Order: sequence, then C-alpha cells, then structure tokens
Amino acid sequence: MVENRKKILLIYPPSPVLNREDRCQQPTRDLIVIPPLPPTDLMYLAAVAEKEGLEAKIHDYSQGGNFENDLKEFKPDYLVVNIATPTLEHDLEAVKKAKEICPDIITIAKGAAFLTLANRIMSEHDALDFGILGEAEQTLKEILQNREKENILGIYYKENEEVKFTGKRPFIEDLDSLPFPARHLVDNNIYRRPDNNKVQATIKVSRGCPFHCFFCLATPVSGAKVRRRSPENIVAEIKECVEKYNIVNFLFWSDIFNLDKKWTMDLCQAIIDSGLKITWSANTRADTADLEMAKMMYKSGCRLVSIGVESGSQDMLEKMGKKITLDDVRRTVKVFKQAKIRIYNYFVIGLPWETEETAEETIRFAIELDSDFISFYTATPLPGSRFYDYAEEHNLFDKDTSFENAYYYPAVNTHNLTRERVFELHKSAIKRFYLRPLYILKMLSRIRSFEEVKNYFIAGMNVLFRK
Repeated sequence: MVENRKKILLIYPPSPVLNREDRCQQPTRDLIVIPPLPPTDLMYLAAVAEKEGLEAKIHDYSQGGNFENDLKEFKPDYLVVNIATPTLEHDLEAVKKAKEICPDIITIAKGAAFLTLANRIMSEHDALDFGILGEAEQTLKEILQNREKENILGIYYKENEEVKFTGKRPFIEDLDSLPFPARHLVDNNIYRRPDNNKVQATIKVSRGCPFHCFFCLATPVSGAKVRRRSPENIVAEIKECVEKYNIVNFLFWSDIFNLDKKWTMDLCQAIIDSGLKITWSANTRADTADLEMAKMMYKSGCRLVSIGVESGSQDMLEKMGKKITLDDVRRTVKVFKQAKIRIYNYFVIGLPWETEETAEETIRFAIELDSDFISFYTATPLPGSRFYDYAEEHNLFDKDTSFENAYYYPAVNTHNLTRERVFELHKSAIKRFYLRPLYILKMLSRIRSFEEVKNYFIAGMNVLFRK
C-alpha cells in the first residue's frame, strides 16, 4: 500500500530574476558579475519538510517552468513562496493563482518584506494563509505539525478579517542542528560562477551581523549576534556536495565571514585537513583580515573575497555607520593581493548625503584600489532598514518611487542630487572603472578558457551598452 504523504511545493515565483536572500534582494538582470544564486533558503525548508514526512518539490520559476501546470500535476497541500520587496506584487500573484487551482492548499510566504509590510500584505492578499517573520525553519516545522496558530511564534495570519501576529521567534542558536539543504530537489547546473561558468553551490556558514549599517538589512533580518556553524559541520556539507553532486566551487554565504579570526582559521584548517580540493569565495570586512588569515584562506581554496567598501569618502562612511576607514580598506586590499586572492569591491552611490564631490571621491577610490571586480550599486532603502525610515522622515521618496530596479535605478533622491543624476553618476562610475585600458589588459592576461572569454565579453557588452 502506497503511503498517502502530504506534499509541499517551495518556490521562487515566476517573477523577474532576483538573488532572493533577504538582506539583499538584488535583481540580477542589470548587475554585472552577480549570477543568480540557488534557492538555498528553500532547500533548508524542504529538508525540514522531508524530515516531517512530506514529499517536497522546489522550483525556481524565475529560471523557467510552468507554475500552473506544476500545481495541477503535483497537487501540493502546502505552498511556500519566497517574496521580495522589489517584486512583491508579482510574487503574491503566485499565491493567488495557487488558491485558484488548488483551493484547499495552505499558502505560506517568507521574506524580509514582513519586517515592515506584514499588515499590508496580509490585509490585501486574502489568498495568503501565513506570513513568516524571521528565520523560517522552525516556524515551518510547527506549521507542518499542524499546531494551533496562536502557539506558533513568528507568523502573521488573519482571523475574522483582523491581522494577527504571534510574536517574534528567537533566532536559531545552534545552526549545526539544521539539516543540510535538500540539493537533490534542484537542478544545481543552473547556478554557475560568472567567470568560468562552473557549477557553484552556496553554503551558509553563519548568520547575524553586529554592525547594523544604515542601508543594510542583515541585522534586522538575522540579528546582531553572529551565530556560526562549526567548521566540522561546514566541511561535512562541502564533502556531501563534492561526493554526491560533484560540486567543487562554493560561495560561503554569511552576513559577516571573518569577524572571528580563530573560527576563520579553524575552518580553513578543517578544509585543508579534509583533503577536499575545492575553490571558494566569501565576503569580508575591511578591518578584520590580516596577511596570516589571507594566506590561510588561499591555502584552503579561497580565490575571491568581496569587500563592502561602500564609499571613497570618509565622511560618508561615518554617516552610514560603516565603522571602517579608507586606510583600513587600502590595507585589506593590499593583504589579499599579496595572498593572490582576487578582490570584488562593493560601492554604493546615492545615500542621502551624497554630493557630486563625494561620488567623485568614491569613483577615484575604486580606481585607486584597482580590484579585480567592482559593483557600483545605487542606494536602495528597502523597508526594514534604517535608510528606509530616514528616507520617509526626510521626504526623499518621489511619488513614483519603485523598488523594481533595486540597486540599479535609484529609488530616492539625496539631499543634494536627483534620482536621475545619481543614475548618471552610477553609469559613469562603472564605465570609468571597467573601460580603463590597463584594467582590460590585466583581465585579458588572466583568461584561461573559452568560457572565460565568453563571459567577460558578455560582461563587457553590458558595461558598454547598459541603458
């Protein structure tokens, strides 16, 4: 007799392509060197569901597929949708469509939008049964266990047309207690490195950030305390990826990777001791790395670090609460160059205090650092950030403000510049960095395969002809 298991479908909805990590929510179509990331958050939730005995399916519909047909054929009992602020209404259309096709389905949404927009979302979208605030693994588990709604922390729901909230759920302290992401439920071949087109997995190594920068959602989403997985637990997941899925390229995802030097060194040593031949990348602050750490990272397979520089103006760095200096950045970039690790610097243009002068300082600083890759983002005050509250208080939003082009087309004016001018400065910054003859020669000299030629060509066309 075949067991009649309940079914759960977990999706990135058929909306524009985003990196749907709650702290970022980046549309990838307008960004250069930012590939779509796998739905690792859904893989965690699917693993939880499978442990509860459900049949789970994951689909990233931004990469293709027929959502309506899948609903009709799979007939899920539960739908979990990752929603994002830039595509909020698109995303919630999927919830409505699911209720039309499967009237008895229980619909669940998660995402950073619930930090500030929960009441509006639940009030305006009757097809949505639950909204999850915060880390979703334990919350989903209790929903699937059919517990009384009022006893499940971290959810929004409606009762007699009134939106109810059960209260915040504490963050998960022991991240080692989570099951490994259910990678067997996705096509891992879709998610590849932007330089050499090799399959890349995302491994979430820690959660939380103590710095709470003005524009960032990391602290509101994941808390101020950094909660790290043990090196042994991380290496076990890497080993599973290598042996089961033949994946040897990794992005170590964290809100802040190397704040704790001992943990960073221990992780690198554990990778070395495992004998696994992998390459990996991670983010880093500009004031937490030294040459000993950088060399150890390289020895264990690190080939790229991303650094949130943000601005070339010390005054701007202080206003945004970054707690670094320009000399910190110079020193860290030098350290990683000495260790032969490539560098990807992030900058943001268009925060409230931006002027022509500070933007020019940022562009010149980016060129001075001469890293391997950069992204110039336009400042985006996503709901839940301190930036959003400030923009509302100081009337920086236009009546036609939209988050649909987050990080590319500006969502707000500055005190000194219009959105249109910020956008022009943003485009100019990208061209001034990437179209330098010496930079082009440097990158061409490093190309080792046809795939790299093709990918650099596509990126170059994007720089030249972006609108």
